[in-house]
This record gives sequence, C-alpha cells and structure tokens, in this order.
Amino acid sequence: MPETVPTLSIRRLIVVPAIITLAVTLLRLVGELQHWSPRFFSREAGGAGAIIGIVWLVPIFGIYFATRLNKAGHGPTSRGRAIGFALAALVVEFVLIFAMFKLSMPIVATIVLSNLVSFLSLWIGYRGWPELGKVEVIYGLTARIPVVILMFVAMSANWGTHYELGPPGFPQMSLASKWLLIGLLPQLSLWMAFTVVVGSLFGSLSLLFQKGRQVRESVSDSSPARGLGAHS
Repeated sequence: MPETVPTLSIRRLIVVPAIITLAVTLLRLVGELQHWSPRFFSREAGGAGAIIGIVWLVPIFGIYFATRLNKAGHGPTSRGRAIGFALAALVVEFVLIFAMFKLSMPIVATIVLSNLVSFLSLWIGYRGWPELGKVEVIYGLTARIPVVILMFVAMSANWGTHYELGPPGFPQMSLASKWLLIGLLPQLSLWMAFTVVVGSLFGSLSLLFQKGRQVRESVSDSSPARGLGAHS
C-alpha cells in the first residue's frame, strides 16, 4: 500500500517568511527615508543591489520551502527535472528580455513586453516542481503586494526613494500610469517570475545535499499539488 503523504499547510509554511519579508521591506523604506548608508539602503533606480532588500531572501526561502516540502513527502518527481526546468526558465527569461532591449523599441513598450514575457519563464519554472512552484507563487504575492502598495504611496508623496524611480529614459506621465508601468506590472510579473524561478532553482539544487525524498501517495497522481493545503 502506498505511503500516505501528510497534508502540508501552505499558510503555516509561508507565514514566518512572509513576516520577515515584510519587515525587510519596511526596514528598507526607513533606511532610505533616513538616508542611511547607500550600500545597504540605496535610493537609486532599481535599488542598485543594496544589501538590505527582499530580493536576497528569495534563494534563502527557496531552500527553506524545498526542504520542508521534501521532508513532508512533496519532493519533485525528479531532482534533475526540477533543476533543469528552473535553469531553462532562467535562460528563457534572460534571452527574451535581452531581445526586447536589442529591438530598440520605445522604453514604455520595452517595459511592458519585458514584463509580459516573464510569465513564460514563470510557467516553465513552475512545471519542474509544481508543489514548490505553488508555494513560491503564494509567497511571492505576500512579498510583492505590499511593495505594490508602498510604491503607490511613495510616488504620491514623492519621498525620494527607489520605489518611485523608473529606468533611465523613462518619460514623464501621470501617477496612475507610472505606477502601473513600474509598480504594479513588474512586481506582479517580472518579480513574481524571479521569485518562482530563482526560488525553485536554489530549492531544487539544495536537494542534492539532502536525503532522498519521501514517497508520495501516488506517483501517477494527476494533481501537482496534492496534499498541499491553503489552510491549517
């Protein structure tokens, strides 16, 4: 008889990472408003790779989620498949965005298309290990929705933070249009794809240093996220 796979609550799995991520977001905002060290709290467009930022949490929590899922019997059908799909998604993202910029289109069109093609890499990365992909999507939303709201407030108040700045050459436009183009759209497309793909890649790679996954309830189960519950 197949081994029973316990239900793993996604809510319990992501609650602490979500709280930590929100705390880092707020710390970053305070640091920029207080003009603390640019190395840690850069106010340049895109954040300029500042040390304090939620982007660095993605690989860390990717490993955490992967470890918890694997121990609960929700590991990937194949570690090679999970790693391969994540790598393929990363390559697709890089190639497509590079192509967008090489086409020398107007900056607004480049932003829109570069973000929209990110959904393809998100889909590819998700397929390698759907259980982890589902967790990464939900975690990504808890991480990025607060940033979307924060960016709107920052743009409205002109705080002088990186949350208000578009890429070089970004034209003047209304608050709503600016927020949609450099706030809502990239946070819920490009950065969601980044969360799923990079989180899945680091999480899948971490399994190479862990013991074999536990057996699922059914290898032929058609539901990719069976046993994963959104509630306790």
